[in-house]
Amino acid sequence: MNLKDIIKELDIELYIGSLEKEISDITYDSREAMQNSLFVAIRGYSVDGHDYIDLAIKKGAIAVVCEVIPEIKVEGVTYIQVKDSRMAQGFIANKFFKEPSKRLSLIGITGTNGKTSVVYIISRILEKWGKKTGNIGTLGNYIGENFTEAKNTTPEAIDLQRMLSQMVEQDIEYGVMEVSSHSLSLNRVVGNNYSIGIFTNLSQDHLDFHLTKENYFQAKSKLFNLTHKANIINGDDPYGIRLIEKLKKHRDIPTYSYGITNKCDFLAKDIHIDNKGLSFLLEGENIKENFRIGIPGIFSVYNAMASIISCYIEQVPIDIIKGALKEIKAVPGRLEVVDTNTPYSVIIDYAHTPDGLENVLKTIKTFSKNRLILVFGCGGDRDKTKRPIMGEIGARYSDFVIVTSDNPRSEDPHSIIEDILPGVEGGNCPYKIIENRREAIREALSMGKKDDIILIAGKGHETYQILKDKTIPFNEKEIIKEILEEDEKNGKYDTGRSKKCSKG
Repeated sequence: MNLKDIIKELDIELYIGSLEKEISDITYDSREAMQNSLFVAIRGYSVDGHDYIDLAIKKGAIAVVCEVIPEIKVEGVTYIQVKDSRMAQGFIANKFFKEPSKRLSLIGITGTNGKTSVVYIISRILEKWGKKTGNIGTLGNYIGENFTEAKNTTPEAIDLQRMLSQMVEQDIEYGVMEVSSHSLSLNRVVGNNYSIGIFTNLSQDHLDFHLTKENYFQAKSKLFNLTHKANIINGDDPYGIRLIEKLKKHRDIPTYSYGITNKCDFLAKDIHIDNKGLSFLLEGENIKENFRIGIPGIFSVYNAMASIISCYIEQVPIDIIKGALKEIKAVPGRLEVVDTNTPYSVIIDYAHTPDGLENVLKTIKTFSKNRLILVFGCGGDRDKTKRPIMGEIGARYSDFVIVTSDNPRSEDPHSIIEDILPGVEGGNCPYKIIENRREAIREALSMGKKDDIILIAGKGHETYQILKDKTIPFNEKEIIKEILEEDEKNGKYDTGRSKKCSKG
């Protein structure tokens, strides 16, 4: 594509060189630059793309978009200066890949909790309807037969538009994707044309990035200015109520609310929850139907409602929706029961926010017959203020807590645990500290007795652990299996330092 066409929507401050060039590819990663490509220099958290302009040129880039043009310039290379390279990247990617979102039915889901589950449920319904569907989100990126691990919940703009373009090339009709607050703040979804936007909820998370909950909310809200068919909002969530009021004043597309307790366009009634799932009556616009899904928990009612309503708007037959929901027994890494063949049960869950952890613990409490043993930690380089809150929640709902490491990243794992402990110590719950996550899981399994439930929270579907500057394999389902096999040979043992908490 001609460079002039690629950049025509940019607010250019200055350019040096010819704009009459054919561009073969675009990239923000200098290592992936190729002959006749365009390199976008963006400022990241730890590296600055401007430091790699020369490397990109050596690898074949013939045009560079940047915020500061280098003093030493290479002859034959075109330099384009913009105020915001990230914003520019979104427009460039959308234009280079020929606006793929306009050739898809794109459904975007944002919120603190529930995004992954709603993407999963909607996709299963659409596939049962016979539609080819692509997914982008925490569980990975699925495009036809191709799968790639997710580096971010929502990819960088160039990666995202490339994926959407691949969906179009493979005649995929629906794209269903998680839209993170980071991606909205950092303009990764600039130019996307969503048919439907869904807001699940908003609770404390990512304050290390957004600083305040209000900033976090405003970032989430941006999605709903990119939709053209409908917006679907949780009307029981305080921030959802604000969003509904805002959209009804400023958007001329339908906004539908859903909930259980407040007056909403779609209401769930006659809710029945057991350890195998739940059922409810959904009443709303021209619909009054009973649904069942094999995932327990009140949060599953909300996730199912958002999914049903979006598919209903897409005119999926009700019997198809019902049939798909009945077949869903679990979302990978979300309240997922691990096959252990033990007298106790083991559940893994991705819960890594106060609200998420409380939801899953309360759900398990509704069907647990004996003790609830919790293994959890908090991620490093993330919102520190939620750590004692999660500790308090863990102690409040559990019968025993093992505080361990999650993804410490660049932080000292012990320091993260020390941040969690004030919350745990404020509850009347015995606890143990085992920094090594594998050994923490081993200890929990060794403690398990008949009808106990062991919840291992925080990582869910993840198959890795991030330690300092390296990422190591860490698949909890495999680790659980390995430990149980070792226990059969070697017997169980006690480890770590135990304490008994008391209030005050």
